[in-house]
Amino acid sequence: MASVSGMDTSTKREQILQYIETLNIGEKISVRAIARALGVSEGTAYKAIKEAEASGLVSTKERIGTVRIDRKRREALDQLTFGEVAEIVEGHLFGGASGLDKSLHKFVIGAMELDAMLRYIDVGSLLIVGNRVGAHRCALEQGAGVLITGGFEPSQEVKALADENGLPIISSRHDTFTVASMINRAMYDRLIKRKIMLIEDLMTFSRPADVLRSGNTLLDFHNLSRETGNYRFPVIDDRGRVVGMMTSKDATGSPDDYPIDKIMTRHPITAAPNIAVTSAAHTMAAEGIDLLPIVDRHRKLLGVVTRQQLLEALRFAGKQQESGETFDDLMWAGFEAVEVDGTPVYKGAITPQMSGSLGMVSEGILVTLMTQAGRRMIRDAGKRDYLIDGMTAFFIKPVQIDSQITIVPRALEMSRKATKLEIELIDQTGLAAKAMMTAQMIDSY
Repeated sequence: MASVSGMDTSTKREQILQYIETLNIGEKISVRAIARALGVSEGTAYKAIKEAEASGLVSTKERIGTVRIDRKRREALDQLTFGEVAEIVEGHLFGGASGLDKSLHKFVIGAMELDAMLRYIDVGSLLIVGNRVGAHRCALEQGAGVLITGGFEPSQEVKALADENGLPIISSRHDTFTVASMINRAMYDRLIKRKIMLIEDLMTFSRPADVLRSGNTLLDFHNLSRETGNYRFPVIDDRGRVVGMMTSKDATGSPDDYPIDKIMTRHPITAAPNIAVTSAAHTMAAEGIDLLPIVDRHRKLLGVVTRQQLLEALRFAGKQQESGETFDDLMWAGFEAVEVDGTPVYKGAITPQMSGSLGMVSEGILVTLMTQAGRRMIRDAGKRDYLIDGMTAFFIKPVQIDSQITIVPRALEMSRKATKLEIELIDQTGLAAKAMMTAQMIDSY
């Protein structure tokens, strides 16, 4: 490929990214090789490779190197890839690099006779086994990857078969029980992550953003407003970077031929596509904005989201079945809601796992339990989306392990914009802790 050394640095990086996209899946790349192939400095090549990694074009793993991969799909987030498994178990790759980005749907522990083992192995599975050459070969022929425990190295024949089939064969120094536990924990964490909705999940269904460009006039703004029915638009430059935000408020009092560059809001608030919807909603509520441009690391516009989109997404996420238990879920699992004199209270037991360093319940656990009770009261009473923005706790006395406790949240204020709660935590001997919680309703701006 011809040298790109005559271009500026940003254009060089774009050319390198285009070059990387042409490489075969599984092909290894390096800073030096890219610099030599395209006639650029190693510093420019390094920055471009890091950008490609952030974009999901390549993956860099310890003991494996940097490999061209398929772009990761958010829909498959709950599935580990073979490359991620190699990293989790501190493995060494001996063959099948082109299959590192393939998804793992289950793993099989090879602690049985070969014929019995083959009944459980299919395409996309991972066989975890010791130094059994016959099992390695059969698994690869069945379309499964192989993880060899105990630090053993596969035979040359098996390495060649792994390369031929594009299925990774990995060796880890850990024993079978340890690697199975590590992979299982990582799979479970992915289930929890899948519950977290990101901005990029909304972007998948969004149409291209309506935009204005530097050099447009107010007449262009008014025409676009009449055409779309909207009154706020991002302003982009000739490279597609967001340089401002134009709203009907900015347009007030100026003639139609006035350049929008002179009256738009410069340096508008933007967000990256990989942030959580909740975080974006908090930003929009705190700043009082209804349209949020979504940009890449160079501030190039990828799309926009509205406050209404975020609220609908949060409501949808709240209705989805839980797909993994977080620490908060585990702590709250033994509590139930009851009604006392028309007021919801929450009752449950303190378990030994909740103990702190002195044998009493950890103060952090008490705060978490009171927070959970407050959250549920707001959700049940208001049926609206909210974000907690303040929590002050007071600890009156230590709480013993195995205590039965009651948590009583009371609303001091509950308006369209904000909620303030007083929360009491009571054990068998009386009041043990107290908290003041404030929350803002994210659809109140």
